[in-house]
Amino acid sequence: MQSASDETLKSSVRDFWDAKSCGEVYASGESERQYYESHAQQRYQLEPYICDFARFQDAIGKDVLEIGVGMGADHAQWAKAQPRSLTGVDLTPRAVTHTRRRLELLGLRSDVKVADAENLPFAENSFDLVYSWGVLHHSPNTQKTLDEVYRVLRHGGAARIAIYHKYSLVGYMLWLRYALLVGRPFRSLRYIYANYLESPGTKAFSIREASQMCRRFSASNITTRLSFGDMLEGAVGQRHSGMLLRIVKALWPRWLLKRLFRRHGLYLLIEAVK
Repeated sequence: MQSASDETLKSSVRDFWDAKSCGEVYASGESERQYYESHAQQRYQLEPYICDFARFQDAIGKDVLEIGVGMGADHAQWAKAQPRSLTGVDLTPRAVTHTRRRLELLGLRSDVKVADAENLPFAENSFDLVYSWGVLHHSPNTQKTLDEVYRVLRHGGAARIAIYHKYSLVGYMLWLRYALLVGRPFRSLRYIYANYLESPGTKAFSIREASQMCRRFSASNITTRLSFGDMLEGAVGQRHSGMLLRIVKALWPRWLLKRLFRRHGLYLLIEAVK
C-alpha cells in the first residue's frame, strides 16, 4: 500500500517533470517537426550510448513497453523498428502529449498513456521487452517499479533499464557544491541526489544495490557508464546554471577523467532476463 508521504513525493515528481519534460532545453526550430528533430539530434549526439544500449532493432516482431517516454525520441526509434505492438507510459501528461505529437508527425503508431511505473496497468506476461532510460530512480519506490517490470515481462523477456549510479562524478560534484562548500560535509550522497540533482527524491544506487533489486530475474548484467553530466557537456540537467558552472565546464579535464574515473559514471545500465 502506498504511504501518504510517497504519494506526496510522487505528486512533486509529477509536477517537476510536467513543468518541463527532460530534454526540452535541446528542442528548437520554426516548425514542430524541426523542434522534435533538433531534440533527437542533440540527444543522440550527447548520449550515443543510448542507441548501443537500447538496440532498437531488437523490437521487430515483439511486444515492447517503454516506461517514461519523455519527449518521445527513443519511443520513435522503437516504433520505427516495427514491433508487433508498442506501448509507452509516463507519469506526466506533458510527456504523453509530446510523444503522441512526435509520432503523429512521423506517421508512427503506439499506445501512449499516462500511467504510474509502480502500478503498471497491464496484465502479467504482456511484453517481450521493457525499456526505460533514466526514469525509475525518480520513483518513490524504485524496487516496486522493477518488480512491475518483472511482472509484465514474459518468461525469457528482456529488460533494459538505466538508473542513476551513486558513486558518480556527478554525485561527487554535487557533494562538493552542496555539502563541503556550504560547511555541511556530513551530508550523504543519498541526501544530495534527493535534494539537488533533479526532481525531489531522486535516488542513485550502487551496483550491489541494483543487483539486489534485480534478484527476481533469472539473469542480470549491470555496468556503469559515464554520462554527459559527468563530463559537464550539454545543459547538464534542468536545475543547474550560473557563472561557477560555466567556469568549471571550461576547465574540466575530460580526457583525464575518462581514464581515471571510467567506472564512476552516472548511469547504471541494467540488462536483465526474466
